[in-house]
Amino acid sequence: STQSRSSAASDVYKRQAPGGWSQVAVKFTGKSGQVIASDILPIEEISGVSFLQGDFTEQSVYDDLILMTNGNKVDTVLSDMAPNMSGQLSVDQPKSMYLAELALDMAVKTLSKNGNFIVKVFQGDGFDVYVKNARNIFKKVAVIKPKASRPRSKEVYLLASQLK
Repeated sequence: STQSRSSAASDVYKRQAPGGWSQVAVKFTGKSGQVIASDILPIEEISGVSFLQGDFTEQSVYDDLILMTNGNKVDTVLSDMAPNMSGQLSVDQPKSMYLAELALDMAVKTLSKNGNFIVKVFQGDGFDVYVKNARNIFKKVAVIKPKASRPRSKEVYLLASQLK
């Protein structure tokens, strides 16, 4: 049934979050790379991950993440942020877009010239403008709906590469 599949996907997500994407990133970077992660919730220590707990919308957390790069450009910025959903689209969508905008700003400030940006975005007000803006900043931009996402969900990922 659809409900059991959604439930199973949700259970997998709960086991991996927070820190699930960091586990994936460490596998890609290997021993030669560095993963810097932040979450509003604590995570269990992950070998190879420098972690900062805090609210990314707070300037101090944003600034601390920038400092953690030691002034080096990074290859990839990945954001899986989402606001606590209230169920009211008029409230949730602007909060979601604000988080996506902050992530894009971080990407522009920290990515290497041909860097990559992956961000969770919810389709709705502001989405088309956001994608257009990303196309002005990156050479390649694609919008992908993950298989694990419920069909009715407006959740998608924007994959951008080659920062201009």
